[in-house]
Amino acid sequence: MGKFFEPFDPWPVFFRREFKRCWPFLTGFAITGAVIVKMTAGFTEEDLKNSKFVQEHKKR
Repeated sequence: MGKFFEPFDPWPVFFRREFKRCWPFLTGFAITGAVIVKMTAGFTEEDLKNSKFVQEHKKR
């Protein structure tokens, strides 16, 4: 009697269907994030001090 009255869980079905639609976006997002982290991980304090971008945003 236990399995008969157990409510249906739609989440696995939902995630499987949505992953088929969204995997290109998720993959692109992950690759872009990895590239940005790889590029910015090697910055030193001196690099940041000399950066026009950082200086412009510190003013605000």
